[in-house]
Amino acid sequence: MNIFQEIQQQVQQAFPALFGSEVELNKITINETPKEFSGDITLVVFPLLKLTKKNPEESAKTIGEYLVANNKNIVAYNIIKGFLNLEMNHAYWVDFAINGQQPSSDTQQKEKILIEYSSPNTNKPLHLGHVRNNVLGFALAGIYKANGHEVIKANLINDRGIHICKSMLAWQKFGNGETPESTNDIKCKKGDHLVGKYYVSFEKELQIQLKPIKIDIEKRIFSDFSKKEQELLIITLDKIEELEPKLLAEWDKMDPVKSATFRGYYEELIVLAKNGELKWKDIPKKYGDIDQNDKVLEKQVLEIQKLLKPLIEIENKIDELRDKIIDAAKSKTAIMKEAQEMLLKWENGDAATIELWKTMNSWVYAGFEVTYKNLGVDFDKFYYESDTYLLGKDIVEEGLQNNVFFKKEDGSVWIDLTADGLDQKIVLRADGTSVYITQDIGTADLKYKDFKMDQSIYVVGNEQDYHFKVLKLILQKLGKPYANGIQHFSYGMVDLPSGKMKSREGTVVDADDLIDDMIASAKEQTEALGKIDDFTEEEKTALFKTIGLGALKFFLLRVDPKKRILFDPKESIDLHGYTGPFVQYTYARTRSILRKASRQSTVDCRLSTVNYMLHPTEKELIKTLYKYPIVLADSCREMNPAKLIDYSYEVAKTYNKFYNDCSILAAETEEEKHFRLLLTEQTGNIIKQSFAIVGIDVPERM
Repeated sequence: MNIFQEIQQQVQQAFPALFGSEVELNKITINETPKEFSGDITLVVFPLLKLTKKNPEESAKTIGEYLVANNKNIVAYNIIKGFLNLEMNHAYWVDFAINGQQPSSDTQQKEKILIEYSSPNTNKPLHLGHVRNNVLGFALAGIYKANGHEVIKANLINDRGIHICKSMLAWQKFGNGETPESTNDIKCKKGDHLVGKYYVSFEKELQIQLKPIKIDIEKRIFSDFSKKEQELLIITLDKIEELEPKLLAEWDKMDPVKSATFRGYYEELIVLAKNGELKWKDIPKKYGDIDQNDKVLEKQVLEIQKLLKPLIEIENKIDELRDKIIDAAKSKTAIMKEAQEMLLKWENGDAATIELWKTMNSWVYAGFEVTYKNLGVDFDKFYYESDTYLLGKDIVEEGLQNNVFFKKEDGSVWIDLTADGLDQKIVLRADGTSVYITQDIGTADLKYKDFKMDQSIYVVGNEQDYHFKVLKLILQKLGKPYANGIQHFSYGMVDLPSGKMKSREGTVVDADDLIDDMIASAKEQTEALGKIDDFTEEEKTALFKTIGLGALKFFLLRVDPKKRILFDPKESIDLHGYTGPFVQYTYARTRSILRKASRQSTVDCRLSTVNYMLHPTEKELIKTLYKYPIVLADSCREMNPAKLIDYSYEVAKTYNKFYNDCSILAAETEEEKHFRLLLTEQTGNIIKQSFAIVGIDVPERM
């Protein structure tokens, strides 16, 4: 039990005697005292006033006097309005530093948890979006495991469907038998890149065939379209024509001077503005030369954001409508019809098609394996959509018999979720074929049969929020024992300084290229410092990889997963900012100091907790180290790796302050020296542990 929990329970137990009333434990809020105030731990009194029936100061005084009298570790208190600041005996902190970490603060029942992440398509290589997914999934698994839960890491690979057939068909048409072994393209020696090359080839040919059809649609020439399709196209075109004048009107509202100025200062932040996530406080944080108190610029940012909102809403709506037109046009192209025919052949078990599918998928799997290894992620179980796509049909039949689902006149099967605030959702087409939700129902059932897990967590982007609400609700209505354990770990998309990644515009960042670039940047920055001249080439290679991947993962994890992220490679590799390399450098510093002191991995330090007087920065560092199991538990409870990442940075920052304020190897007394070496070792250990949990390595030298 940590001191926060101890005081919380002590206040609860004392409440009947102090105030003649009971208080629930969750109503007692204990926080770390802000650095600008005297004290170590703060009790928030305001939520308790209805029970104390006293004003804030009187309530705080009564509780403070009780705690000083009954808790040997609390020596004084002060009151700031409705906040009771408690000061701990310095011996408590010294004793903690000497004896090590308190037990875990995680009070959750230990569970078996399956975490599904990655889930790539086998038609192209992994990209930056996949990297964030993998990094988040692996980190989440590590956090649950570190809190004592049993974790299964699963990967459901999307290895069937029309998108897979696109690559296969293009390879047949344009490939001339090219393989990873025979290709002259160095990049395509890696099989996922070779398959991705033909996916691009398909799209290029599709665009050529698509162009005249789109022109005809724009001219309202609907040859080859059914009457129903024509009606839908007319409605869609009419809607676009209605919206476009509104779009121009919104553009006209934009003050050109303000807009130009804004873009000049904050080109990279326009992406955030468009998504309603741009806050003035974020700008000085990102750009150190911008005055936090510049009210003119602050007002300007807010005005631009306000003006952009309706503009973006109309643009998104028009894009959505145009996508519908493109989808309709695609179905009329010869190459798309061929791809559909190939999919039917695959589903009907055509031997040649199946053989080609197996061959090209094997190339992709080999490529994925290399990327996963380089990224430092792994899995305990692989599922394949080609094995699971027929699952769920029997569950739908069961649901029909129990009136969970219903049939429409055309024979399609649906579920009505309108009473739950959603809509009607199809689960089987009229021809009896499955839709994605059907497959997910079946796969969820399969995973439970395999592992009997308490929770099944899906690490999937927030564009699928609705899908997982539907999935969980359907499984609940079916009475499945695992339904309540379904969790969607929803995360925001990754944007680049140039805007949103788009495959069709060639702005997708390839995962392998990204990893190579990060390692190259780490090499450039590290060599410029000139501190690794005595490293062997093997040691240098390992170091550059550690720093580069550490920078990448830290940057992707440091943002709350629910938020979109603006990925800036240059910022991520900085040795002096809120970055992975800064924390890694701090760890390397702790190891260097211990080596200089000729210390072993465990520092034998016997001190008097009574007589040793803490330097203020020593105390600050100890208090920071003390929070480790608390933060680890919170990261798990809130499913938020960013909390642990932020904490690791806080540890590194506090240690560097301690390093500057307190002599270590040149300390005035042996007792001081040994104690500070002990804090140095503990700091390094906690950095290493917290990084290892989320899949980031640390270098012993840097």
